[in-house]
Amino acid sequence: MAKKAIVIGSGIAGIASAIRLIKKGYSVSVFEANHYAGGKLTTIQLGDYRFDAGPSLFTLPYLVDELFETSGKDPRAYFNYQQLEMLCHYFYEDGIVLHAYADQKKLLEEIETKLKVDSKPLKEYLEHSSYLFERTKHSFLEKSLHKFSSYISLDILKTVASIRKLNLFESMHEVNQVRLNHPKLVQLFDRYATYNGSNPYKAPGVLNSIPHLEFGIGSYFPEKGMHHILEACMKLAEELGITFHFNERVKSIQLQNRKVIGIETEKESYPAELVISNCDVKQSYNQLIPDQKAPKQTMNQEPSSSALIFYWGIKKTFPTLDVHNILFSSNYQEEFKAIFDENMVSSDPTVYIHISSKLVPADAPAGKENWFVMVNVPSDRGQDWEKLRLKIRQACIEKINRILKTDLEPLIEEEDYLDPVRISERTNSFAGALYGASSNDRMAAFFRHPNFSKIKGLYFAGGSVHPGGGIPLCLLSAKITTELIH
Repeated sequence: MAKKAIVIGSGIAGIASAIRLIKKGYSVSVFEANHYAGGKLTTIQLGDYRFDAGPSLFTLPYLVDELFETSGKDPRAYFNYQQLEMLCHYFYEDGIVLHAYADQKKLLEEIETKLKVDSKPLKEYLEHSSYLFERTKHSFLEKSLHKFSSYISLDILKTVASIRKLNLFESMHEVNQVRLNHPKLVQLFDRYATYNGSNPYKAPGVLNSIPHLEFGIGSYFPEKGMHHILEACMKLAEELGITFHFNERVKSIQLQNRKVIGIETEKESYPAELVISNCDVKQSYNQLIPDQKAPKQTMNQEPSSSALIFYWGIKKTFPTLDVHNILFSSNYQEEFKAIFDENMVSSDPTVYIHISSKLVPADAPAGKENWFVMVNVPSDRGQDWEKLRLKIRQACIEKINRILKTDLEPLIEEEDYLDPVRISERTNSFAGALYGASSNDRMAAFFRHPNFSKIKGLYFAGGSVHPGGGIPLCLLSAKITTELIH
């Protein structure tokens, strides 16, 4: 009889873990408190408008394909995606619009034309970003950092030999100021700290490897939207025989002599020899095993930033916004200074407008657009989010009106929002943090909770543990976790 394994939470890391576990011969059940799967990777329908509720960026698609290939399936039979030729449009207050082409030659020409600067520093910067990524991916992203065996490898030796070049002792911003030759470029590449919920003025310069994901490897978009990644993985999981229990919150992980023996839900108890928690790791300790001593280092880590997201159904098209990703560039010193006070800001507030209807026509009626407007905000520490939401909404509208020379408010015919409180309520993320712990320390990668625990049979996967948040890292987390299981 197959051993029983339980996965708590059906985020993308939980589903990926379940798929990998069943290939190891386990009988797998997934328990989810919500009536739907996906965690942050879900969808919102407002009238005739559909929105991807969370992640809007798709990189390293081979990690999704791998789930199907290891299951003996053709991933293209489940979902398809396209590589984006244009990564983003950057709109600035002085009227400059930078087009971030995926083609580096076009990008460098754009910088020289629009900013009137030599593009060689940017070319060298992108080469360095590639170097950082290639030098660290095998050592820090694809292995557990908490197992001795990970350190006796050629990859680690190469990384250690290159440590002076990894910018571990400088912040992302400090590196960007030295390497880039225009303040708009510094601001543009500082924002990549937000990809893991960190502050570019504190996060180590090694995280300047993140731009390589877009400018070196490529950015992609599923033909039916980001949520289709989840739908495809769910279809595969169900075909493999994985059982899903929705609307069934797990109350506790049952232990005997510091060994997993099952779980207890709001409905009944279920025996299991193995449990993978895809819940936020702090919530796992606080809620599921409160009698066990939680690691202080994990519990005391600064949460990553959160987000305030507006979902707007716009009854007009804007021809100037002819790409999926739009960024109206702001920084803390501009109009958001009056809204955020210094003891509250954990990352540079930046307004993103993502228009997915340009890529998925069915997501909005003809002649209309579905806008995903995101502002990076701190995690929840008891702020008055109702008051902040209204102020930030107004600041966003005023900025968009100035840059697009429009009157946006009358064009919004459908609206909803997510703030840190709602994110916490809907995804059980500690303080509404999007990526678990921040990376505002040069040793942050080592401080993340490992994918295993001191309790026999208990493992962790997802954005709050190693190697971090975002779809690619969550998929790598599931891979690392299940490779530890024999």
